[in-house]
Amino acid sequence: MTVISVMLAVPDAAEASEWYRRAFDATELWNLGSVIGLDVRGAPFFVAQPENRWDTPGALRGTTTRIEVFVDDPDALLDAAAAAGADYHDPVRDHRTPWGTHRQGGFIDPFGHFWLVGDSSPLRRHP
Repeated sequence: MTVISVMLAVPDAAEASEWYRRAFDATELWNLGSVIGLDVRGAPFFVAQPENRWDTPGALRGTTTRIEVFVDDPDALLDAAAAAGADYHDPVRDHRTPWGTHRQGGFIDPFGHFWLVGDSSPLRRHP
């Protein structure tokens, strides 16, 4: 089995965990203090206070990663993130793609991470 995970650099892991729980209804898998494992509807990811040659988007004054989430109802997840304090900058709208119409929008979380929320994943082969 192969698993690729995302670990988001945040200035305060506990604060970030609480925000993702409010915004995404995330559940905590485990908590080591400065590193916390979270799960959003079966998709695990980590938040961590950075050490060892990586840093937060705020410290870098920009972001280097775009996180994409695919759910049945992207409008609801985007609305929940906005209600929790995300910078709501791109409402969900239709995009033409090789696999058909794809609904997607995006936001920036309070920690500087750029998220796109869509209704169908392109993570498979398409003709």
